[in-house]
Amino acid sequence: MAKNNDIEPFADLDALAQYLRDQKKKAILIFAYNGTGKTRLSMAFKDLGKHGDQRDTLYFNAFTEDLFTWDNDLENDSERVLRMNTASHFFNGLAELEMESRIRKFLHRYADFEFKIDYEMGAITFWRVQKNAEGYDESAQIKVSRGEENIFIWCFFLAIAQLAIDGQLNAYNWVKYIYIDDPISSLDENNAIAVAAHLAQLIKGQDRVKVVISSHHTLFFNVVCNEMGKAQRYFLSKEPNGYYLRNTNATPRFYHVAMLKELHEVAKSEKLYTYHFNILRGIMEKTATFHGFNHIGDIIKPEPDDQDGTLHYRYVQLLSHGNYSLFEPVEMMEENKQIFRKILKNFMENYLFNPNLFPEDETLEANT
Repeated sequence: MAKNNDIEPFADLDALAQYLRDQKKKAILIFAYNGTGKTRLSMAFKDLGKHGDQRDTLYFNAFTEDLFTWDNDLENDSERVLRMNTASHFFNGLAELEMESRIRKFLHRYADFEFKIDYEMGAITFWRVQKNAEGYDESAQIKVSRGEENIFIWCFFLAIAQLAIDGQLNAYNWVKYIYIDDPISSLDENNAIAVAAHLAQLIKGQDRVKVVISSHHTLFFNVVCNEMGKAQRYFLSKEPNGYYLRNTNATPRFYHVAMLKELHEVAKSEKLYTYHFNILRGIMEKTATFHGFNHIGDIIKPEPDDQDGTLHYRYVQLLSHGNYSLFEPVEMMEENKQIFRKILKNFMENYLFNPNLFPEDETLEANT
């Protein structure tokens, strides 16, 4: 493959990791298919910052999840706990940092179970509060599901990342880089949007640490790109003679078209959730910028009875903000579904996309 201004070749992952470290951008987003070497790249990036006991990279990848293992109490079958590998630097000094309250700030956005950390034993117990037959609250120790376990570990990491980004405590002043590889490997499409949106909000606006995010999950990557418009974006590929990093900022891969196609499909069904307004807002923002407008209100077609032309704009702004539920996605009210379909239909008619990508459907026509 010939080199040009948008493609950088690398003989190995160490050279690629060093290149990423040298970039001036504070946020770097990398899309790569499975098998390319994303996890190995994150480890190479981390290893370049190791000098004896000194480290400079806080990372999340498959190895981070392996720091937590279940002890299922096979003998008594009663005291099931999630154990932490306390030999890892990941857990250094956590007992003094009130980590439970920091983790709950993230976890309660996603899940309804509770937990307690025994730092001396390196064990985490979980329970869920519920009403009994008499109407009183009671709690029972539980083993959380695989998906709930993943989101707990992710929130554990986010709480530590927040400490590093804020730089308020000496415990994580050593962090200069945060590398995140595929945080949603075991989560479904609904969860991908929630995790991506929250992650972007955590990172945006800070300049203390450099953040690298790599993923093979198209929807997750799309949402992060939409939420972090100023981040450097790359496409990573592996060839027989090495690795190639393609700059996709100047020649975007049209993530918004793939997302618009998804919205077109869900609009034909009854499975419309509140987060779909967030995706639509992101697409409209990119379109407004491309056409030289100041904000998305300029590209939303007003209805005949909307005298000031801002009604649908207000709907998009209002309904695209707020929390996302991971395990219980919130379906739109029927009235909001109708509004969503109408705004989407008007947008696609006003800004013509390739019609072959969006075949006409009687269901969508009937619902608008």
